[in-house]
Amino acid sequence: MTITAAADGSALGNPGPAGWAWYIDEETWHAGGWPHGTNNQGELMAVLDLFRSTAALGQEPLRILCDSQYVINCVTKWMPGWKRRGWKKADGKPVLNVDLLSQIDAELTGRNYTFEWVKGHAGHPLNEAADTKARAVALAYQSGRAPVEGPGFGGSGGTTSATAPSSSAPSATAPSATAPSATAARQRPADRSAPLGGAGASQRGPGEGPEQAGLFDEPVPEPGQAERARDVEAVVELEQELLDPDVRGDYGQLAFLLHPEYREIGASGRLWGREELIEELVADPGAQARFELVDAVPLGSDVLQVVYRTVNGTGSALRSSLWQRTDGRWRLRFHQGTSEG
Repeated sequence: MTITAAADGSALGNPGPAGWAWYIDEETWHAGGWPHGTNNQGELMAVLDLFRSTAALGQEPLRILCDSQYVINCVTKWMPGWKRRGWKKADGKPVLNVDLLSQIDAELTGRNYTFEWVKGHAGHPLNEAADTKARAVALAYQSGRAPVEGPGFGGSGGTTSATAPSSSAPSATAPSATAPSATAARQRPADRSAPLGGAGASQRGPGEGPEQAGLFDEPVPEPGQAERARDVEAVVELEQELLDPDVRGDYGQLAFLLHPEYREIGASGRLWGREELIEELVADPGAQARFELVDAVPLGSDVLQVVYRTVNGTGSALRSSLWQRTDGRWRLRFHQGTSEG
């Protein structure tokens, strides 16, 4: 029997007080968090705890609903390449959140699982429930209250990371993937007297208590801001993936990433169609280029522009890409490169 669960994360201020949760039903869910973390860390921890909490299922199918393409791509696409390069990205920079990712990687062995993207804040009942419980934990840490963690899987209470994860990666090998003990002491909420946002400043969001928002309060994200930030991060990762010679030489991966109506104006001024470009890249993937991000901004709910510079042995080029979300996933629709003299 397939177990279906939604996993989600929340961070007030991103980074800021953070929560995570996975949810199956009102009798089977678990949540946790930290006084300071990011949305992506919350999303990853929700997935990690779900795998650990259901470890006794063995080969029982686990279907994970997630509104973060960053998390889905990390687990299903990018981790093998990162591991081959010693947890480094295609541009040689260390992978973010490697402490959580390496532990998720260890939990995948012997598991039967699938990930499914769902649009966040769109009324999906399991996703909405996971989001609500993750945000409740973040709000608890913001106000100094003890978070409600839920019954876990089969009343086990789940497993919780005792310390907030680090977003940085080590320069050599990834940290141990040893799971923390289920009986480890849980992280206490932040001291209610600690000036988190400035001297004597309240950390309550609008409507969260009788106090009014102060000058030094953590800003409350506008609706959709966190989702847009996740989209930007996911697309920037995809853009960097396209610079990897292993990806550029793989017809299947290129076909997956490039929109059916893809067009490109190359640095030489040539206009490329999708199929001819794929054939050219597969025949000659080229060498790895260094990626320098200039800007990445949403142009609409399903369109995002990435401007960046590539540097290799022959010089540098300024590049602009338009990514379009189609059928629930981001695909590159248009790209233009201009050589820098």
